[in-house]
Amino acid sequence: SLRDQFMRGHAEKIAAEVEAMTAGWAEQGEIDVFDFFSELTLYTSTTCLIGPEFRDALDPDFVPIFKDLERGTDVLAYVNPYLPIPALRARDRARRALVAKIEAIFRARDESGREYGDLFQILRRLRDADGQRRYDDDQITGMFISMMFAGHHTTSVVSSWGLLELLMNPDWLGRIVGELDEIYADGRDVSYQALREIPLLECALKETLRLHPPLVLLMRKVMKDFHCAGYTVPAGRMVATSPSVSNRMPEHFPDPERFAPERYEAGREEDRQPFAWIPFGAGRHRCVGAAFAMMQLKAIFSILLRRFEFELAQPVESYGNDVSKMVVAVRQPCRVRYRRRKAAAAVAGSRAAGNEHADASAPYRVRVDADLCQGHGVCVGEAPEVFEIDREENQVTLRTASPDPALRARVDAAVRHCPTRALSIEE
Repeated sequence: SLRDQFMRGHAEKIAAEVEAMTAGWAEQGEIDVFDFFSELTLYTSTTCLIGPEFRDALDPDFVPIFKDLERGTDVLAYVNPYLPIPALRARDRARRALVAKIEAIFRARDESGREYGDLFQILRRLRDADGQRRYDDDQITGMFISMMFAGHHTTSVVSSWGLLELLMNPDWLGRIVGELDEIYADGRDVSYQALREIPLLECALKETLRLHPPLVLLMRKVMKDFHCAGYTVPAGRMVATSPSVSNRMPEHFPDPERFAPERYEAGREEDRQPFAWIPFGAGRHRCVGAAFAMMQLKAIFSILLRRFEFELAQPVESYGNDVSKMVVAVRQPCRVRYRRRKAAAAVAGSRAAGNEHADASAPYRVRVDADLCQGHGVCVGEAPEVFEIDREENQVTLRTASPDPALRARVDAAVRHCPTRALSIEE
């Protein structure tokens, strides 16, 4: 579901969820943005990562149960996950309730006699050599929880801060609304391709991720001794880095406390500095869902900012981080007012075509960095004559390192849209 061939169908699903959740809003009103985005991203993640059939089976009780589960991400759980404190007891009750609900969905499926093709049904059909199920329903529930934590909670935090930062920086909000009005002036739907053509919004989201990374600590277990900067780090130790620190280092991000999306515009691109901008981690273990997260965020804001105007409903200083849990959240209450927009006027003029290569006849070579590639396959979708995926290694390989110059524009697009920046061109 995170490979390019599946990602191309996710944009429309996300847009439909946003439209459905806002359809019942009045002409104007007030919402808690963190509550709204938490529920929305739970549904969008379920629809895209598991399947619409499973999403449609979720009842209204599902959201509060999952919230109780999330509140169990207490820092103390890292020391002892079974401490008898209220948050962890509520977490355990929520997990039991979640298992019961998922088992009820599976029973209803079994009784219906229908064939389901989503991820969970595939997992239920897997058998070991002796014919026994490889995963029971409790294990599948655990996988579901892991996927939702990875694809939902972090995105709801970034969505909330993304809207708040734009409301605190109205010049950038105005530029982005204008960009969206122009892109969608011809009545096109929110689509995978359209979401690639929103550079200002993408810059604002990258800056939100820099200032408000939902994961403030990234930890790895050392598998074998290694040497770094004169130190020996032995196997078995834990090493950690903090995106909250790296993302605000002034030597990499001048005036680091300022919301400045222009950092990522052509010519600056401060997110390209190795191991400095790391809200998704870095290297081979970079978050595999980073491309999905960015697409989801852009799809959500493509709907919201064209349909509604927003304004802060609290003093600016009252908005902040809730650091009581292992995953940083937005402090509540976190309220904003909304008002439905009148239909945007069509914007005249055409957008720049992109970064086409000036000389379509010059020879060039393509390189894949195996230490960065995660096998998303975006490049395969752009230029299948040049790229393919090695299914065993989950890596992109080259059909040819010296493609036909006539393919240059498509190869350029593959390089430009590679989510891990594993591709490069040598002239």
